Amino acid sequence: METNLKKLSALGLLVTFGIVFGDIGTSPLYVMKAICAATPDYGPDYIIGAVSLVIWTLTLQTTIKYVLIALRADNKGEGGILALYSLVRKGGKKWLYVLAAIGASTLVADGVITPAITVTTSVEGLQAIMPHPPVIPLAMVVITLIFIAQSQGTSSIGRMFGPAMLAWFVMLGVLGAANLGHAPEIFKAFNPWYAVKVLVDYPGWWLILGAVFLCTTGAEALYSDLGHCGRRNISVAWLFVKLMLILNYLGQGSWIIAHRGHIGPEVNPFYAIMPHWWLLPGIIMSTIASIIASQALISGSFTIFSEAMNIDFWPRLRIKYPSSVKGQLYIPSVNIFLYAGCILTVAIFQTSAHMEGAYGLAITITMLVTTVLLAIWLRQHGTGRLAVAAFLVLFVIIEGVFLCANLFKFMHGGWYTLLIAGGMAAIVISWKQASRIRSRYFTFSRISDKIDTIAGISADREIAKYASNLVYISHSQSESEIESKIIYSIINKQPKRADHYFFLRVEYTDEPYTLEYSASELLEGKIFSIGMRIGFRVEPRVTLYLRQVVEDLVAAGKLDLLSEYPSLRSRNIPGDFRFTVIHRVFSPSSDCLPSERRIMTLYERLRRIGLDTTDALGLDTSNTTVENVPLILASKNKPKRITPCCKTPFPDNFTANGFLPDF
Repeated sequence: METNLKKLSALGLLVTFGIVFGDIGTSPLYVMKAICAATPDYGPDYIIGAVSLVIWTLTLQTTIKYVLIALRADNKGEGGILALYSLVRKGGKKWLYVLAAIGASTLVADGVITPAITVTTSVEGLQAIMPHPPVIPLAMVVITLIFIAQSQGTSSIGRMFGPAMLAWFVMLGVLGAANLGHAPEIFKAFNPWYAVKVLVDYPGWWLILGAVFLCTTGAEALYSDLGHCGRRNISVAWLFVKLMLILNYLGQGSWIIAHRGHIGPEVNPFYAIMPHWWLLPGIIMSTIASIIASQALISGSFTIFSEAMNIDFWPRLRIKYPSSVKGQLYIPSVNIFLYAGCILTVAIFQTSAHMEGAYGLAITITMLVTTVLLAIWLRQHGTGRLAVAAFLVLFVIIEGVFLCANLFKFMHGGWYTLLIAGGMAAIVISWKQASRIRSRYFTFSRISDKIDTIAGISADREIAKYASNLVYISHSQSESEIESKIIYSIINKQPKRADHYFFLRVEYTDEPYTLEYSASELLEGKIFSIGMRIGFRVEPRVTLYLRQVVEDLVAAGKLDLLSEYPSLRSRNIPGDFRFTVIHRVFSPSSDCLPSERRIMTLYERLRRIGLDTTDALGLDTSNTTVENVPLILASKNKPKRITPCCKTPFPDNFTANGFLPDF
């Protein structure tokens, strides 16, 4: 979404309704139904207390924690758990990545179940106007259409999201207000005493809290969508959204009190409070709202995976940019994964009531992780120890109680989302650990020590020219150092003569729209070190970006790009470019710990599901060479030396030191 929509404006507020509040805005579809199912034998005090729990959960959890506090913790305008982790990781502990991995994985698992439960609940509304509607086939069709639409981008249909969701929230408020007269005592729900009382009076408190928690599951998605609309638009729009939600919950509660004892398990209070003539339009609107909520969660999942790739949490995947809207992206493999998960969810659980058991447990873990990271961020930004401690204690208690309540759902479906989240977290943690192990075995050399040798190779006409312009992709973080393997490739493996050498360092940043470069001349007109910084919402097209850098160097008089071949130079034809990528492959002969061997073996397998460096960087494959070199992990024990079994054929004073290259 364009950045000017982040400013507080009528257009910004309208777009915010469509993008940010889809998940939390569709919660009235199933929250009160779940509350009634938690304790079938209930009285007015139970409904009043449950609605009170909803009101104060929305106030403490969504308003205070997320809207007032979390939205301020933005990473260059971007929100979400990985953006928050990016803010605190530099000044925090190294183990924080484990928390971030768990939090992101459980958020994605929630993204699998949310489209399934919202769409299924909407379609189930047909039961109020026709007997035995084909709920499962219809839900699968709607879900399929939602995921097919992802590949085309959402810039066109996105314009309809805001007005559609605004109409949805108005409908929620009007329906709720119209039913308040059934039982005016429902207004007691604003008194938090009734929230406490219902937990004390009813023995199945965990069932009640598990149902109530569904009202705030969209709060984490609200924070993740910060980058689309900005803090001010979200904060102001939330005032209206919260009012409409509370009115609807009050209206449903009032209707339930008036009709208690006559409500069967198949009755959904959300549709029951609608006039009969409005049922079909209401079902259509709820389906549209479910589609919008699903769309927002899917787009948010794309952002999570894109961020994860840039902080080395996940193998690099192919990213497409289907529209001209700034930052909009589409990841085909993630889309397929989410689609398969949603279809499997519908097939396994069949009804929204069964899905409620799987819903909520995973996102509770995400919220706990966010609380810990927010406490660290608050402390890093000068908030007093007592204030941070109060924040941490309050929300750890609230979310800890919700987690305990949701753990009772484990056997009733909670295992499903935890299975998805656990598998993803295992991949993220293993990938991160393998990356750290690999980095320990990268050796670097000072470029200045090899410049004369490289310049000599460039001037040696006895060596066949390898390329006019030779570009190496380097993992070094310093322009003065380069991997020893690159030096070995240029000098030892096959002397590579070129007119110009470029050592290109590509840094993926955790900032969204960064695209910048730095260039330094290591040897006048001959050897250059170039650094590129690319944000996670920017398409990596390194060949194109390098061309722009080279043009800047030519314009500055630093580089003569014309070919050195006289026949070509006389016609002003530029020299060719060749890219070289050094790919390190874990060697099974490594002498390392068994745990490291397992992690590195898993890393090599996971790497196959992602893109290789050539595709990930957007290099031209027609002029790119990949050199595979073994990555040998060694333990601290020195390997045994080989000894001759007979008289050595070498003189006693012979030594190979200084003659053999480092291979």
